[in-house]
This record gives sequence, structure tokens and C-alpha cells, in this order.
Amino acid sequence: MKAPASASWKGPLKFRMPTAENLVPIRLDIEVDGQRYKDAFTWNPNDPDSEVVMFARRTVKDLKLAPGFIPQIVQSIQLADFRSYEGQDMYAGDKIVPIKLDLRVNHTVIRDQFLWDLNNFESDPEEFSRTLCKDLGIEDPEVGPAIAYAIREQLYEIAIQNVTSARENRTSKKGRRGAEHFLPSKAGGAALDLIKLFSFRSSVVRKRKEWDYYKPTLDLLSNEDVDALEAKEERSGR
Repeated sequence: MKAPASASWKGPLKFRMPTAENLVPIRLDIEVDGQRYKDAFTWNPNDPDSEVVMFARRTVKDLKLAPGFIPQIVQSIQLADFRSYEGQDMYAGDKIVPIKLDLRVNHTVIRDQFLWDLNNFESDPEEFSRTLCKDLGIEDPEVGPAIAYAIREQLYEIAIQNVTSARENRTSKKGRRGAEHFLPSKAGGAALDLIKLFSFRSSVVRKRKEWDYYKPTLDLLSNEDVDALEAKEERSGR
């Protein structure tokens, strides 16, 4: 699958997420007095900071967590980091980047990879994930939001890289015009590899040998498998 196409922007523009809604991905993993709270969600950076405090208090109350979680949650929701990039230039040429999924949500394991158009500011990771879950027959309602979050988290990282690239291009006397259209990172190299494999310049139909490479894989785990994985993750997190 691929995000729907839209008009492209050339040259510099101000920092924002390459999606219809400008949301910040937040990931929490906090431990206080032997209790652990893990969560991942998105946040509107335009909401007042008082909403963060209210969210922390409500979460602690609903989950019956220790009061010490409140300041930890507030501190971990780093909207200031996102806001610090606002107003800064980021370069947006004809950029196509790879998005990779390797997720376990409850008993469901999904792996997939596809290309995402950074110039499509009408793309919707939530709608994309709902369509993907429907196509794969995934019934667990928690899988879709996890997929959307994973997409937004990667797009956020790429957007920050684009700001850094624009800053480096301004300060560099020599410049690297030939590399501006792709990220100067591992993601950029992977994007080139994926684009070559997609062969979309010659045909929109993938070659038969590429079908398995791009086909999403879906596994349903048994209760025993889930228990073993969670025990392993808990040991790794210590």
C-alpha cells in the first residue's frame, strides 16, 4: 500500500509533519515504586500545556498509579522539542521514503514495508492503518492505532532530519545538490533501494519476484508465545 498522491511542494517550507493532522508521537515507559506505565499515543502540539497536566492526573487516577507518576508523565510529554522546530525551514523535493512495520500487538504480529510521499500533506496514517487492517482481516482494534503510531513516529524522525539537512545545506558552501532529494541517512539509502525494487518509473505493476518482498506478513501468536515474549521483554527492560 502507499499513501495517496497529492500535489508536490518544491523548495523550502516550514517544519510540519507530512500528514493531514500535525500530531506529535509520544512514547512513555515510566517506572515508579515498582509500578510500570507504558503507552504510545499522539498529541496536538497546539493544545495548551495545562492539558498535559490534566491528562497525567486522569491517567494516574484511572490506572490507580502512584501519585509520583504525575510529574514523570508531564515531563515525558516533550512538546517543547516539537515546538522548537516550528518555523524552521525544511527541504521538500520529490521525496519518497520507506516506512517499515515490525509490530506485536497482543497476539498479532505484523511486518510490512512501503513507500510514503513526504510531499503529500493530505495523507492520513490512521485511515491507512484502518484500510490495511481491513485488507488483512485483522480484528484486534488495538492493531490499527499501533500501526498509525508507528508510521507517525517514523515520519516525525524523518521531518527532523529534513530540518537538519536544510540547516546543513545553508551552512555548507559546497553543498550537495545531487543528494538534496533524499535524506542523507540510512533511511535515504533504503528509500533508493526500495524505489529501484518498485520499478515504478517503467511500470506500476510489480514484478512477480518482488511480490513476496512487499507482501505484508501476519502471524497470530498463542497464549504461550505471548507469555514467553512478554517475559523476555520484561527481562530486557530491567
